[in-house]
Amino acid sequence: MKYSRVHIASIGYELAPVVVSSDELEERLAPVYTALRMPMGQLEALTGIAERRWWEKDCPLWKGAATAGARALEHAGVAAAEVGALIYAGVNRENFEPATACHVAAELGVRGEAGVYDLSNACLGMLNGMLDIANRIELGQIRAGLVVSCETAREINDVMIARMNETPVMELFAKSLATLTGGSGAAAVLLTDGSFGGPGHRLLGGVQVAHPEHFGLCSWGLEARKGFEAMPLMQTDAPAVLKHGVALGEATWRAFLAEMDWTADDIDKVICHQVGHANKETILRAIGVPPEKDFSTYPFLGNMGTVSLPITAALADERGFLRRGDRVGFLGIGSGLNCLMLGADW
Repeated sequence: MKYSRVHIASIGYELAPVVVSSDELEERLAPVYTALRMPMGQLEALTGIAERRWWEKDCPLWKGAATAGARALEHAGVAAAEVGALIYAGVNRENFEPATACHVAAELGVRGEAGVYDLSNACLGMLNGMLDIANRIELGQIRAGLVVSCETAREINDVMIARMNETPVMELFAKSLATLTGGSGAAAVLLTDGSFGGPGHRLLGGVQVAHPEHFGLCSWGLEARKGFEAMPLMQTDAPAVLKHGVALGEATWRAFLAEMDWTADDIDKVICHQVGHANKETILRAIGVPPEKDFSTYPFLGNMGTVSLPITAALADERGFLRRGDRVGFLGIGSGLNCLMLGADW
């Protein structure tokens, strides 16, 4: 897929206020470490994540998403009345219905003939939302669209830490490690047809590739325990996700370069979905991208799900890593397994 009239006008974000170190989480898991005879420090050593952020207890998701959305609109100088579609693309939602997008739209003042709906695809939700909006803009259906998300890791971490202390066995520890990398944040990406003024960044195109036979490697849902009681459960086969995710990433990378008519050397910078140092180093090595072309936030923000990539892009821009004229690749791999890569002229 290629685009000729789509611009990334702005990225708004909100970082959660509560900083939680890996040491703090391990202190809460002391009974597990004692039972398994493991030394402290494993979490940071295995993931490269020193700290992450959580929202305050009971902080509503719509609020973070609306705050990020308002910032994106303000930065670009686009009024809410001009937004032709608003998509909420987070893994976390307020309720099964109505769509969390509706609450965000009401807060921002997006209404009337605008499309307002939720979209879900694990950690790729915001990238998929960007594709939906980009397609609408390219077809001339709308002039501007907003993709928002707010992710929270506090609640699932609290549940899984309690479970691990209740059942201190290596199998559960290994399958829960990825949960402990989770961070919280909110992001919004505003895409336009370029008619609102301001520099913006051209979205040039991208590809998506699915290997759904690996759908069972990572899951987050409810597990029935007693009668009608259900408890949240998140489990990840991290080695298998890495193995098959890298194979999927390599296949998508080849398709991406062919679609964009680029070589690896043509790409100046990459912004990847943030998981941890093993994933980053393995995938960059596999696709032949030198580490100096990558900007990472996982050491201090952890894995924030759908908002990891856009927040990382915004911080890379603020800190001068992304420069005007850079060819940038957005690289995302999500549970399922799905992979999506987008190319932009910064």
